[in-house]
Amino acid sequence: MVAAAQAGWVRGLGAVRRRSRPIRVGRVTVGGDAPVAVQSMTNTDTCDVAATVAQVRALEAAGADIVRISVPSMEAAEAFGRIRREVEVPLVADIHFDYRIALRVAELGADCLRINPGNIGREERVRAVIAAARERGIPIRIGVNAGSLEKELLARYGEPTAEALVESALRHVAILERHDFPDFKVSLKASDVPMTVAAYRMLARRIEQPLHLGITEAGGLLPGAVKSAVGLGMLLAEGIGDTLRVSLAADPVEEVRVGYEILKSLGLRARGVNLIACPTCSRQRFDVIGVTRELERRLADVREPIDVAVIGCVVNGPGEARIAEVGVTGGEPNLLYVQGRPAGKVDDEALVDAVERAVRERLARRG
Repeated sequence: MVAAAQAGWVRGLGAVRRRSRPIRVGRVTVGGDAPVAVQSMTNTDTCDVAATVAQVRALEAAGADIVRISVPSMEAAEAFGRIRREVEVPLVADIHFDYRIALRVAELGADCLRINPGNIGREERVRAVIAAARERGIPIRIGVNAGSLEKELLARYGEPTAEALVESALRHVAILERHDFPDFKVSLKASDVPMTVAAYRMLARRIEQPLHLGITEAGGLLPGAVKSAVGLGMLLAEGIGDTLRVSLAADPVEEVRVGYEILKSLGLRARGVNLIACPTCSRQRFDVIGVTRELERRLADVREPIDVAVIGCVVNGPGEARIAEVGVTGGEPNLLYVQGRPAGKVDDEALVDAVERAVRERLARRG
């Protein structure tokens, strides 16, 4: 019933990475050897075109490779078409139940359709959606959530389980396979981290298509970031995952930032400032926390990858500063390093200005 993972596994980026069948979501390749893509989702009213366009642009500026938009009605579908014309980033249309919405957004330029074939309805409706996707070269994302499992599966398993998530996904996969449509990706999401990780591990060996990672309903910024880092980090470190969304009850821009931090920590993506800062102790010679916070704010616009070290004392400071492109170590006075070499003495009041200036000068020289 299910296609075998013919391409197997490949070595990449320091880990054994699952080799998936690549698909195209607009200009972004998902799967294969492509970098793990970072996604987010708008939380504005889709029918408020101006607000949604503004949020999509903010997400793209933060680094989102793909943005998903909920399309719950035909009115929202028409709004989606207007949004599509005003932004550049690939857009996924999130649709449930009404197949006519999927057909309309396909006409209006959706780059991917997020559906569950099983809740679209009769076979001819599913066939119509697949035909529209095939005609326009649009992939489909199957999205399985623990909170919306089929009643029959819940009755059999008693509660959401990893096995139930996988069985649900394979049912939807079978529908697409029956219609000879291989251009899809799959997500298996739960708020329970171990359940989610187990489900992805199982499915990774059952299909060849890309996997979209996420811990759904993970919570607010801090707990949601921690749950996502643990769950997604485990899977990515095992080579599982081709695209991800960090689901937070917070500004969606934070989802993108956390997503990149997870990928940067594993050496899978590099974007913006990698700020190496000590946790502080009584040896610190300047306000490390305050300086770090201000540098994060001032350098939030930087897209090029660059390592910056902010270390409060001379125990680890010189070593960290020498291996970063720009670094500062606390002392009497504080010492600034650029490309591993001392570049001047800096007092506390001028510290943030000096580091920011050194970072921007380094980036300008690269360009």
